[in-house]
Amino acid sequence: MKILILGGTGEARELAARLVALGHEVTTSLAGRTTSPLLPDGELRVGKFGGVPGLVGYLRAMRFDRLVDATHPYAGLISINAVAAAEQTGIPLVRCMRPEWVEPEGAAWRHVRDLAQAADALPALATVLVTTGHQELETLLQRDDCRFVVRLIEPPALPLPRHARLLLARPPYTLEQELRLFRDEAITHLVSKNSGGAQTSAKLEAARSSGVEVIMLDRPEYGPAVEVDSVEAAVRAVAG
Repeated sequence: MKILILGGTGEARELAARLVALGHEVTTSLAGRTTSPLLPDGELRVGKFGGVPGLVGYLRAMRFDRLVDATHPYAGLISINAVAAAEQTGIPLVRCMRPEWVEPEGAAWRHVRDLAQAADALPALATVLVTTGHQELETLLQRDDCRFVVRLIEPPALPLPRHARLLLARPPYTLEQELRLFRDEAITHLVSKNSGGAQTSAKLEAARSSGVEVIMLDRPEYGPAVEVDSVEAAVRAVAG
């Protein structure tokens, strides 16, 4: 089959390798936000599609048999567009979504819908580790009565304000590293997306051990698809 994977995650790379090994013709599409991404097996496409019409046109022109959304759980618009494009083309959509982190007993995470609610939840003089990525950072950083440590893989397009410090680092992170960061920066609050997976989960244990309050952005809902929670299940779903 001809398969288009909307990628950018470790699961997407693993899935591409598995499907190529099975003899499928696989193209992985990357948004192009990361300048030096880890490349998947098979063909590669980089850049935006141009909304739903562009994605529909590409799917039809290339005659794909399957569409797989293996983007980040908070990828947003592309996941919404994938649902619409699948409905318009009739191409089956498989969504590979890693399981959410489960709130440990006694952790008392504060659940919020977006970064605006996260900003409202912060007390004055908080020292905040932010691990939510580039999008809408300015909403959170408007709280100039707090101090922020913003951890990103690549620098943002605009410089951070004076009350925020940029920390460039690429996962995975160990528990020892996270505990040291929380201690050295005197972190009082962690703002995180519920991304799931093992590469960045140590921050949650470090927060629990350090008495740091976790403000967790809940996952969005994207609409109908065959949703699976592992690469193995995605391989089976694509074949089906």
